[in-house]
Formats: sequence, structure tokens, C-alpha cells
Amino acid sequence: MRKIKSRSVRKRVIALKRILVTTDFSPESRKAFRYAVAFAKQFGAALDVVSIVEPVPMMSGPEMSPIAVDPSATAKSTKQMLVEWIAREVPSTVRATALVRQGRAFLEIVAVAQQRGADLIVISTHGYSGLMHVFMGSTAERVVRHAPCPVLVVRQHEHDFLAGSKNKTATKKTSVKAKRRGLMN
Repeated sequence: MRKIKSRSVRKRVIALKRILVTTDFSPESRKAFRYAVAFAKQFGAALDVVSIVEPVPMMSGPEMSPIAVDPSATAKSTKQMLVEWIAREVPSTVRATALVRQGRAFLEIVAVAQQRGADLIVISTHGYSGLMHVFMGSTAERVVRHAPCPVLVVRQHEHDFLAGSKNKTATKKTSVKAKRRGLMN
């Protein structure tokens, strides 16, 4: 009689210790923030909340007059807004840190993820299409391409899987061909 060896099946467990979420305080980034907080709470992970202050062009308009913007003052007020937002929106059981960086958004997000040892990046997309996408680009797309860890991209008008969420309705299905032709956003 042959003995049957039982193989022990190793359980693969997701272990998130540090989650990075980006915000520009838009409704889209607020939705991504809610996801990040839920993941941090569920996994007992630390939460890094980062906002990027992008450089303002030095010249603007037909007269090409210089724009006077103090980036350090902008960064300081952004940091204050983040601290207040975290105090209001993050449960005390979640360790959250407010971070503000100056520079190109996708480069700074990737750098912060590397420096802080992020296990997951949660980022929103504004869903620009057509010319807006060409001119504005997609920070989320660039982060996905260069990130040192997995990235969860949260879209504003898609199915919401957070428990107790008000936006549980499924979105209408559109064909990939229709999206490619620019018929649907």
C-alpha cells in the first residue's frame, strides 16, 4: 500500500505595514483616502498621507509677467490642512503621518514610497480624457509605471467596495471599443 503524502498548503497572507495615500483635496482623492484609511485600519498598517506642491510656472499670460508664489508658504498651509484633515478623518487606532513634498507629483510620490518603505500606494485618478489627458497627463499612470510597490488606483465613478459606502451602485458597462473611440469617458 502506498502512503499518500499530504502537502502542507502554505497560506499566503497579505501583510501591509505601511500605506501611502496621495491627496490634492479633490473629491477623487478623498475617495482614495477613505480606501487607504480602511486598509490601514484592517491591516493595522501605518498611513502616510502625502500632498505634492507642484512648481508654479514663473511666467504666465501674454505679457509674460512673473507670478509671485512662495512655495514654502504653500507647503506650510498644505501641511496644516493635512494635519487637520487627518485629525478629523482618521480613527485614533490608525497611525497617520502628514507629508508635504515639492516637485513633480509622480516623481515625489514614487520617492516618498521608496523612502518610507510603502507596501501599497493608494491614488486617485481624475479621469481626464482626450485633450485634457494629453495636456494634463496622468499622475496615476506614471506612478503605476514607476512605483516600487503595488498601486491601487481609485476612480471616482466606479463601483465602491467599502462597507457602509453610499456609492454601492454598479456602474453602467461600456464596451472597450466605445471607450477607445472616445464615445465614453
